[in-house]
Amino acid sequence: MSTLVFHKLLAIFCAVALGWIAGRRRWLGPAPEAGKSGGGPARLLGDAAFMVFVPALLFRTTARLDLPHMPWAVVAAFFVPVLAVLVLVYLGGRWHRVGRQAADLDESVRLASEPATRAIAVVFGNSVQIGIPMAAALFGEAGLGVHIPLVSLHALVLLSVMTALIELDTARARALHDGGTGLWRTLRTTARNTVIHPVVLPVLAGLAWNVSGLPLPGPLDEMLQLLGTAVAPMCLVVIGLSLATTSIEGAVAPAVLISVLKLLVVPATVLGVAHWGFGLAGTPLHVVVMLAAMPTGSNALIFAQRYRAQEAEATTAIVLSTFAFVFTAPLWLAVLAWVG
Repeated sequence: MSTLVFHKLLAIFCAVALGWIAGRRRWLGPAPEAGKSGGGPARLLGDAAFMVFVPALLFRTTARLDLPHMPWAVVAAFFVPVLAVLVLVYLGGRWHRVGRQAADLDESVRLASEPATRAIAVVFGNSVQIGIPMAAALFGEAGLGVHIPLVSLHALVLLSVMTALIELDTARARALHDGGTGLWRTLRTTARNTVIHPVVLPVLAGLAWNVSGLPLPGPLDEMLQLLGTAVAPMCLVVIGLSLATTSIEGAVAPAVLISVLKLLVVPATVLGVAHWGFGLAGTPLHVVVMLAAMPTGSNALIFAQRYRAQEAEATTAIVLSTFAFVFTAPLWLAVLAWVG
């Protein structure tokens, strides 16, 4: 592993540690009430990130996409297997949830949110804070030319798909709790909540702006860039705050499973599909596999906080997978050297 990537990992751990210290010392306010995980400052900052900073980042990214020159074959070679794993994990979570009873509406909605929040933790990698330095250090400008287009679509595709699934599940849970409503009403609620959403709405607005061909006005672009740069440090601090204020009892075993899936199963699937299915080789293959091998990204926690589900699990998975990445990254580089 290069010195540059190691320094990035160290910086991430330091930012998380700072958030943990702030949580333990109550610098940002009192701890959440007993029995309520993920509350207090962590939830407040997480909501701010999800409602303000992430939408700004998504809108600017989508509005500036160079759609005609995207390497669509490489994009498909990455997202087809990743989305396949996402769907399988999601369906596994739905199956595991069968038979679990909820005491009230809030609990029913939370249970309905669990399969999607766990699936996003399995497939959503740290493609920017670790991924970009690694691509630059290992593959140079040629690698960045493949990595950056994938990163530009990473959150747009994965978070949008999961938003649609989770909104469908929560709409169904609310309908069942209310005694059952018509199919069209459930679908209408799902569609409305999916579109009018802090993830999907900025993406659609950004695409509309992109298609219009209009450049972003200078002041607007500067404001969006300024807000977008706050996403990464804020999310890292939120992870530390969550570790300090949330009980991780019972979350370690699922987090270990998520880390194994994220660091081993997802990149193995991408390697198989991209190389033997799409015929990728050389730098494009190496970039898509290493992108798939990234540890769980901090947006998984922001997503979990949004739906009040699996917050401790997501927090623990992010930390564990980032630690373990120090050992799994050289493994995948060795495998790629053997594949060629």
